Amino acid sequence: MSTLELLQAQRAYFQSGVTRDYHFRLNQLDTLKRIILKHEERIAEALKTDLNKSFFEAYETEIGIVLMEISHAQKHLKKWMKPQKVKTPFASFPGQSRIYHDPYGVVLIMSPWNYPFLLTISPLVGAIAAGNCAILKPGSYSEATARIMDELIREAFDPRYISVVLGGRAVNTDLLQQQFDCIFFTGSVNVGKTVMSAAARYLTPVILELGGKSPCIVDETADLDLAAKRIAWGKCINSGQTCIAPDYLLVQEKVKDKLLEKLKQTLTSFWGQEPQNHPDYPKIINPAHFERLAQLLKSGKIYCGGQCNLKDLKIAPTLLDAVDWDSPVMQEEIFGPILPVLSFSTLKEVSDLLQEKPKPLALYLFTSSKENEQFIMNHVSFGGGGVNETLMHMVTPYLPFGGVGNSGMGHYHGKYSFEAFSHQKSVLKKWRYETPTRYAPYSKNHLKILKMVMK
Repeated sequence: MSTLELLQAQRAYFQSGVTRDYHFRLNQLDTLKRIILKHEERIAEALKTDLNKSFFEAYETEIGIVLMEISHAQKHLKKWMKPQKVKTPFASFPGQSRIYHDPYGVVLIMSPWNYPFLLTISPLVGAIAAGNCAILKPGSYSEATARIMDELIREAFDPRYISVVLGGRAVNTDLLQQQFDCIFFTGSVNVGKTVMSAAARYLTPVILELGGKSPCIVDETADLDLAAKRIAWGKCINSGQTCIAPDYLLVQEKVKDKLLEKLKQTLTSFWGQEPQNHPDYPKIINPAHFERLAQLLKSGKIYCGGQCNLKDLKIAPTLLDAVDWDSPVMQEEIFGPILPVLSFSTLKEVSDLLQEKPKPLALYLFTSSKENEQFIMNHVSFGGGGVNETLMHMVTPYLPFGGVGNSGMGHYHGKYSFEAFSHQKSVLKKWRYETPTRYAPYSKNHLKILKMVMK
């Protein structure tokens, strides 16, 4: 079946109205959960093949989060679907105002290779909950996970309802030539621009989850032991191939040396003296990305790490000192286990620098000062992040996840996923009573009354 034929089949299925029913949506969420639990080990094995993720990391960062999202959606779906009553202004009295959450129709979900299961299936939960049909296009580099998702979706769902399309750039191009009702894309900024340009042809709404260089700021009041553990963890998950990983470290001059030593000790405690040979340490996705990262190691002085294992495509977690803003490692999102270190004297200096940069997807601040926390929150724009924490803001279904400016648009997770795949349809229902001053011919008295009710 061609892409166009698949799209037409799904559109016909959506127009039948079956996906709008609450019980249908609830049953499909349950089906999705059951098929994941049934094939949990196979999913983990595929993630091991693609990225060398341990079974623990596969569950911690992908499978478990998806199962949480499904359970949350099942629990709250009825409330989300209920038309929302809002106030009606006196000018529209007597009447009643409601917001209906209308499914878009047939949606396209395009996901990347770095969290191939999570970033495909998590948006799908929102699409199902909102009552849509969906075509999924996983990243082509993570072949094993893409194949297992294709098998699972085929086993669980009617292709007229949900389908997976496999392939590379040619398939992406073909999909983007079609007219979808909404496009959800997770990936790089450059490809995001291509997606948005294609969507503009049909004025298709888009949700773009992109990336950028996410700073991690450590001030002199921070708990350095805690900071070292959480920064090292956030950088090493998936070998740094995480869109919200700490991309570079901004540390106050007074505590720089202490923090670097604690980070070095922490990394050794996590992965030993030779992380690049550790069986559970994730690998770089392919040789091209490995070579790109190996070149970035030359951007500064290696404080610790730097070992490369070309055979297994692994690069040890690396702290890179003697780096400045013009260094090659600071010109693009790293997307690997390299953490450049820059120092600062005042937070004002940090905010001034960050305001000149593209808005990042994430920002992390380690501090014990409420004043410093408020200063950064009030002066720096970013998608989301944490105070004395890394990555974990994306795990909760109660916080919207998304970027701003160059790092994306729109957000999802929990109720926000349901809303991302819904049109908020506003309806004012009026009673039969008429307001005489509404209609022509107008008099001075008409205007006087109008001004009274429209203040």
